[in-house]
Amino acid sequence: MKTKPRKPAPAAPPVAAKSSRLQICALGALAGLIAVFWAYGAAMNGAWVFDDNFLPFAISEQAALPLVAWLKGVRPLLMFTYWINARLSPTETYSYHVTNVLIHCATAGLVFMIVRRLLGKTRGQTNLSTRPKSRALGQIRLSPGFVAGFAAALFLLHPVQTEAVAYITGRSDALSALFAFAAFALLLYRHDHPIGWPTVTAILALFAAALLSKEQAIALPALLLLADYWWNPGFSFQGIRANWKLYASLVLGALAGVVLFWRSIINSRTAGFGLKDFTWYQYFFTQCRALFVYLREFLVPVNLTADWDFPISRSILDRGAIFGLAALLALSAAAWHYRRRFPLATFGWFAFLVLMAPTSSILPIQDPVAERRLYFAMPGLLLILVDALSRLRLDRKVLAAACLVVLLAAAAATHARAAVWADPLAFWEDAVLKSPNKFRDQFYLGFTYYHAGSFQQAITQFEKTARLQPPTYDLLVDWGMAYANLNQPDQALDKLHQAADLKASGVVWVDIATVYANRSDWPKALGALDTAQQIEPNFPEIYVNRGKIFLALHQLDAAVRELQHARVLDPPNEDARTYLLRALQEQRR
Repeated sequence: MKTKPRKPAPAAPPVAAKSSRLQICALGALAGLIAVFWAYGAAMNGAWVFDDNFLPFAISEQAALPLVAWLKGVRPLLMFTYWINARLSPTETYSYHVTNVLIHCATAGLVFMIVRRLLGKTRGQTNLSTRPKSRALGQIRLSPGFVAGFAAALFLLHPVQTEAVAYITGRSDALSALFAFAAFALLLYRHDHPIGWPTVTAILALFAAALLSKEQAIALPALLLLADYWWNPGFSFQGIRANWKLYASLVLGALAGVVLFWRSIINSRTAGFGLKDFTWYQYFFTQCRALFVYLREFLVPVNLTADWDFPISRSILDRGAIFGLAALLALSAAAWHYRRRFPLATFGWFAFLVLMAPTSSILPIQDPVAERRLYFAMPGLLLILVDALSRLRLDRKVLAAACLVVLLAAAAATHARAAVWADPLAFWEDAVLKSPNKFRDQFYLGFTYYHAGSFQQAITQFEKTARLQPPTYDLLVDWGMAYANLNQPDQALDKLHQAADLKASGVVWVDIATVYANRSDWPKALGALDTAQQIEPNFPEIYVNRGKIFLALHQLDAAVRELQHARVLDPPNEDARTYLLRALQEQRR
C-alpha cells in the first residue's frame, strides 16, 4: 500500500513574521537602552568638566538670559537644546546627561537602519545569498538584522564614544551626526526614483539642522554622492545624474554653510586657517598620522584620553608623516581595486575618510586629535567590520556568543570611562597620567585641586606646571591665591605681582588688595584697589572690597557709598548686599 506524501507545513503568514521581527527589534532596543544607561550611569550626575565651564549653562549670569541671547552665536540648534536643559535644571547636570544619552540612542537607531539597508544592497549587488551554505558543520551566515543590530549596539556601547556622550560639550558631535545620519537614511530608504522635491526638501532640512549643530556636517553632500555612485545602480554616475535636484540644492546649501562659518574658518583662535600654531599643510601631514590613532582606538580602545598630547609634523618627513600618507594612499588604492568584490567594506573605508575630512584633513584645529571626532565617522569603520562579519562561515551560536562578549566588554569599558568623565579631579588626573608633558592638563589639575580646597596639592601641581613652560597669567593668579589660602602672604604677593606684570587686569589687583587686607595693611589694600579701578572702573568687586575695608575702619558713610555702587554695577552680587545691610545697621546704631 502506497503512503501519501506529506504536504509541506504551511509557511508562517507574512503578518505574523513581520510581527515577530518587530518584537525582536523592540526587545533589542529595550536591551540597548538599559545597557547604555548602565554604561553611562556614573556620569549622569557628573559635574561640568573641561570646556563645559565656559558655555552659558555653566555661567549663572548667562544661563538666565532669554533664548534669543543663546541663539546669537554659532551652532544655534545645539544651543537651543542647552537652553531647554538650563530651563529644566539650572544648577543640576542630570537632564543634560540624559539628553546626551537619548540623542546617542536615536543616532544608534539610525546606524542600525543604515547598516541594514546597505547589507541588503550588498547582497543584491554581489549575489551573496546564492552561495551554498555548509549545513553539515552548522556554518551559516548571521542574518542581516543580527549583523546590523550588532553594529548599532557596538556604536552605542563603544568606549571611544564617551567623549561625545558623557561630555556635555560633546553633544555637538552627537546632535550633528543624528541629523546627518537621518538625511543619509532618508536617501537610502526613499521610494521616489529619481528623487523628488519633497524628499530633497526633507534632506536639505536635515542637512541644515546638522550644520546648525556642528560644522562637521559639511561632509554630508560628499557622503550622499559617494552612496549614489556606489549603490545606485552600482559604480555608476547614473544615479547622481538622475538626482540632480538633490545635488544642485546641496551644493548651494554647502556654499551657504561656508559663507555662514567663513569668519570662524579665517579668524578663529582654536580652528581655521588663521591659526598661528601651524599651517594647513603641516596640519595635513599631522593628520596622516592621526587617522591611524582613530583606527587603533576603534579596534583596541585602550589608553583613551580627553586631551591628547599629539606632536605636529612640520614637514612630510617629520615624525613619519610620509609613511602615514603612503599607507593611506595604499589602503585607498586597494579599496578602489577591490570595490566590486567587497563593496560594503570599501564603501565603509571611503565613507570614513569623507566623514573625517572636516576635522582631519587641511583645516587646522588647535588639538590635532580629539576622540569625539570619530563619532561622526564610526559608521564607516562599522561597515568594514560588518562586511567581514557577514562573510564568516562559523557556527552561528559561536559567532553570536562572540559578538555578545565584545558588546559586554565594550559596555564595561564605557562604564569605567564614564566614571572618569563624571569627576573633574579623576578627569584631570587621568589626562595628566596620559599626557604628562602637556601644560594645559597639568595646569587644570592644579586648578581643580585649588577649587577642591587642596591648596598645598595645588601649589605642588603649579610648580610642576611652571617647569613645562613659562607661567601664564592664569597660573600665577591661582598659584598666588593658593598661597593666600594657606596664609603665606609674601609668597602670594610675589606670584600675584608677577601676574600683574604679565597682564593689566583689575581682577589680579583686587586679589592683591585682598591679601593686604587679610593682614590689615589698609593703605596698601586701598592702593591696590585704586590701581584696579584705573584698569577696570566697572568691575564691581573693586567697590565690594573697598566697602569691606571702610566698614572694618568704621568709615560707614564711605562703606555705604562703595557698596551701593557695587549693587548698581551688579545687582545680584550677594556680598555687596550682605555688607551693605551690615553697614546700614551700623549707621543706625
